[in-house]
Amino acid sequence: MDSPPHTQDALYKDASTQHAAALVRLARSYEADPDKRRDLLQEIHLALWRSFAGFDGRCSMRTWVYRIAHNVATTHIIKSKRLTGKTARLEDIENMAGPDPATQDPLAHAGHQQDLERLMVLIGRLNILDHAIIVLYLEGEDAASIAEVTGLTASNVATKVHRIKTILAQKFRDGGSS
Repeated sequence: MDSPPHTQDALYKDASTQHAAALVRLARSYEADPDKRRDLLQEIHLALWRSFAGFDGRCSMRTWVYRIAHNVATTHIIKSKRLTGKTARLEDIENMAGPDPATQDPLAHAGHQQDLERLMVLIGRLNILDHAIIVLYLEGEDAASIAEVTGLTASNVATKVHRIKTILAQKFRDGGSS
């Protein structure tokens, strides 16, 4: 009896190789602490391997990988925020006061890395669903793919992406990261 051409191990190997960089970026977007990020990435890989026992090919492998990874990351964040009590809605981010421009250090805006860090802080303060949507968008996923991962409609995703981008851009221009 021949073994099936797409075994759980083979599917996992293909997926983890093909999407390794995206999974690292995803874990980084959900977890700032390097040790916790490594743990999260391990949890994602374990869940991904387990998930391929039931992968039936009704969606693309890329969608499957993102769905599993975001589910694991979401669970991680929910547990973490439950312990710390820190969470913010999109409206909270929109209404946050930025720093006083008169007291801002001009060097704080220098450098691409600092800008990325500021953006990651803003994204990290979004609620779980908004966070997942914008991370998938930044990974280059279209509204239909994001909808498939999140369970929303494509038009709802498109509206949310536009709104999230507008709010993040405004907060970023205002210099706000908290």
